Amino acid sequence: MTDPAPARLPDTAAARLVLITGPSGAGRSTAINVLEDMGFEAIDNLPISMIGRLLQADDGAQVRPLALGIDVRNRHFSPAAMLRMMDDLAASPELQAELVYLDARPDTLRTRYSETRRRHPLAPEETPDAGIARELALLAPVRERADYLIDTSELTPHDLRAELTRRFAPDGAPGLALTIESFSYKRGLPQGADIVLDMRFLRNPHWVPALRDLDGRDPAVAAHVAQDRRYDAAFGRIVELVLSLLPAYLEEGKAHFALAIGCTGGQHRSVAVVDALAKRLASEGWRVSTRHLELERRAGMPSQYGKGSAP
Repeated sequence: MTDPAPARLPDTAAARLVLITGPSGAGRSTAINVLEDMGFEAIDNLPISMIGRLLQADDGAQVRPLALGIDVRNRHFSPAAMLRMMDDLAASPELQAELVYLDARPDTLRTRYSETRRRHPLAPEETPDAGIARELALLAPVRERADYLIDTSELTPHDLRAELTRRFAPDGAPGLALTIESFSYKRGLPQGADIVLDMRFLRNPHWVPALRDLDGRDPAVAAHVAQDRRYDAAFGRIVELVLSLLPAYLEEGKAHFALAIGCTGGQHRSVAVVDALAKRLASEGWRVSTRHLELERRAGMPSQYGKGSAP
């Protein structure tokens, strides 16, 4: 097989590039999905000859980190081409390139092929053992060059996720994206919520004329909601509940957690609690995004719908 010519790297490239390879069945596709959940731009099965072109396409603008899966079945693959590419990447001062090699014992790979009943790509007409031995021998020089060697023989997909999160989660942040959204019970429960909480037990700012046309993002409304005698105890329990659940969801490999908080109109109480909870969870190091579904909907409606609407 003829190796492609070394690709010229751009003067400016993505800050971080993670290359993932290893024998078929060791977990490359799982790893690519995990890094994508962390915020990497992920591309699997990319031919080596295309990597230089991909990096050259960057115009210098800030982009997400890249995670690329390299498979021995791709055209132009050879250990020499792979190692030469790593040398080219290492020579770029603007690029932090890391090679992750996912390994597994031959007996583990054999079991995984037996469970899926797939043919080995390097031995489609032979037993999986032949293909496994052939692939491990082919990848031996690449394995020696790896920055990270992860043996997945005893790892579940959740274990692999945890290991990659520990190594590659940006800024050490938990590898779980958390969305908290407010909504109106008048429009029903939002789709996709993992947990729904009801704030209709709190006193309603709608009945205070000075607050009626405001929403829960306003400090006066937030203060009014927080002054309810039941607020502190309820809010404290909500924080305790969510903080106890998030690590468990993360351990189970969940990439995204959605918490919906509702009140009658989705304008005051739920909005105030969402913002307060998001701030509290962010202070604990969780990546949090917020949405206010009713406020977003009203922003797109004729003006007469907004002011003085039902609580």
